Amino acid sequence: MFEILVYLYQTYYRPETCPDSIVLAKKLSSEGFDEDEIVAALDWLSALADTTNLLATGTQLIDSPLKNGFRSNGFRVYTEEEKSVLGLDVISFLYYLQQSCVLNEQQREVLIECAMAVDESPLNLAKFKVIVLMLLWSQGHEAEMQMFDEFLKPGENLTQFQLH
Repeated sequence: MFEILVYLYQTYYRPETCPDSIVLAKKLSSEGFDEDEIVAALDWLSALADTTNLLATGTQLIDSPLKNGFRSNGFRVYTEEEKSVLGLDVISFLYYLQQSCVLNEQQREVLIECAMAVDESPLNLAKFKVIVLMLLWSQGHEAEMQMFDEFLKPGENLTQFQLH
């Protein structure tokens, strides 16, 4: 799935330039991506878009940590399941991004939901950075995306996820 996410980021400047999901699935298949991975990536992107749209309209998420409101100046307490899936490196990185004003509370919660939807525990930091990049990309935050490149460690780059 991460290989597909990186491919989309590198191929399409903006999410709006992506073709619809049927055409995109065919294009990804013709590029050699596995059918199950294509379905997983497109489902994940659809869930990201749905969650982002709900937050943008102020709609509260039923089973979300945000169900009691969107704004909080408090400290985020992670559930045991979240700590298990995210791990200390990812949680620390999330905190850093929020303290650096790259992310707000809503974006943090979207990222947590998206990371929890990935079938991997614990999620490694490099893959989580791809999730962050996809969120910023999907929301059109070019400045933050450029700044995000600074967060990549020397030698750590998106090409590690490329199959082609």
